[in-house]
Amino acid sequence: MSKKPAAQAVEPTEQGDAIPVDPQAELKAALAEAEKLAAQNRDGYLRMAAELDNLRKRTQRDLENAHKFALERFLMELLPVRDSLEMGISAADSTAAGLKEGMHMTLKLLVTALERAGVSEIDPRKGEDFNPEQHEAMAMQETTEAGPGTVLQTIQKGFQLNGRLLRPARVIVATATGAAA
Repeated sequence: MSKKPAAQAVEPTEQGDAIPVDPQAELKAALAEAEKLAAQNRDGYLRMAAELDNLRKRTQRDLENAHKFALERFLMELLPVRDSLEMGISAADSTAAGLKEGMHMTLKLLVTALERAGVSEIDPRKGEDFNPEQHEAMAMQETTEAGPGTVLQTIQKGFQLNGRLLRPARVIVATATGAAA
């Protein structure tokens, strides 16, 4: 038996001539095009993966630096306070009035540094309502000087950082006479 050659498909041209079409050649061309597209996609994927990895590393490094140097600005505000304290200590010929004035100036520097960092003071006045979210009752005392449930005396000031409680103000709370247990 002899093999007959496979019939080749023909494709007509615009002039009407018939040009033989090789299906194997078409398949090879389609495969080459698909392989080229796959290589481009793989290259794009590898580039994006590398870019994403670099972004992750850069973000991690920035986060570590933010943690490491978060207090830098605040500490720069505190350095003049330290300098002022050192100058006050080294002043051997200071009088009591001079030392007191130096302490007031140093306190002012510290208060300014704290305010710039977002720290605010909680200093309830006598007669102000007791606020359990900002005040800590250290004792209750009978009195007629202030209404029941109000602050009679502040023992220690409290502080907030940007509206968040750092330390409550410690207070003595007034009670009506005959109501203390």
